[in-house]
Amino acid sequence: MSVAPWLQRQRTSLLAQRGHAWLLHGPSGLGQYELALELARAWLCERADRPQEQGACGACASCHAIDVRAHADLCVLLPEVEMLALGWPLDEKAQAEIDDKKRKPSREIRVEAMRAAVEFGQRTSARGRGKAVLVFPAERMNTISANALLKTLEEPPGDVRFVLATGAAHLLLPTIRSRCMGHQMAWPQPEEASQWLQAQEGVAAADVPVLLAATGGRPEEALRMHAAGRSARAWSALPQALARGDMGAVGGLAPAELIDAMQKLCHDLLRTGQGAAPRFFAAADLPSPARLETLLQWSRKLQDSARIAEHPLNAGLMLESLVALAKTALNSRPP
Repeated sequence: MSVAPWLQRQRTSLLAQRGHAWLLHGPSGLGQYELALELARAWLCERADRPQEQGACGACASCHAIDVRAHADLCVLLPEVEMLALGWPLDEKAQAEIDDKKRKPSREIRVEAMRAAVEFGQRTSARGRGKAVLVFPAERMNTISANALLKTLEEPPGDVRFVLATGAAHLLLPTIRSRCMGHQMAWPQPEEASQWLQAQEGVAAADVPVLLAATGGRPEEALRMHAAGRSARAWSALPQALARGDMGAVGGLAPAELIDAMQKLCHDLLRTGQGAAPRFFAAADLPSPARLETLLQWSRKLQDSARIAEHPLNAGLMLESLVALAKTALNSRPP
């Protein structure tokens, strides 16, 4: 996948500046991970005749090593679920524990991985271009992990650079934030986002407006939604299906994904109830107006459900309960 033009501009700006630690922050889904990886690729690129501001060459041995997830001078710190999703290898011990079903992949950045990253930073560069540590999403560090990183940020080895990326910078330790140069992620222009998404393989032009609306104007998140098989047609049909209590419409969705979709639907209904235009769904796809009090109660219940969505006792039962709540809320009628 080509680097989006708005990320290219940010990459050029950041590479023209000096610093050993960057914090990329802003609303989630703006390409924090992609930009962080682009910075690491450029720092480690071995094309000597290429100005670093242009980014990595994409053809040297270093760029290839990153492409195949095997660069000796790049340490990637992600929750294990993200590592597996993005094709990064786990260490042998962690992979064996997961393969043997002794535990599930972690959704936090584990302390063991952070300690290994600290040790990595103290080693000599294998390829002679320095080392890079990428942390994403940085808010998934627990207190112990964050404090372990903090010590290294305070006294960094001479040839290692850090890039932390997050969609929730307020959850990071203030001391972590203060030791990094901050970069606020830029939003793409709507026309630019639409053109880029339409140019991606397999994305139909007619689906682009729906996918962008569904993700709040975040094109890379829209592309991930498309790649996961969540079609524009299914998104448009979801409000009416939930109003009918149709479980078939939520097949294949994890509880967290369904809650996110329902929160967006509730948000749009609250907006239209006050005379504003919906943001995530087309007005024609929304069910009939519902009672304001019921929508507010539904919103609070969704917030409560979101806190346990990643660790439900029974995902199937949780989905059924969510759909039942949605049906009740969507069929309430104003007096």
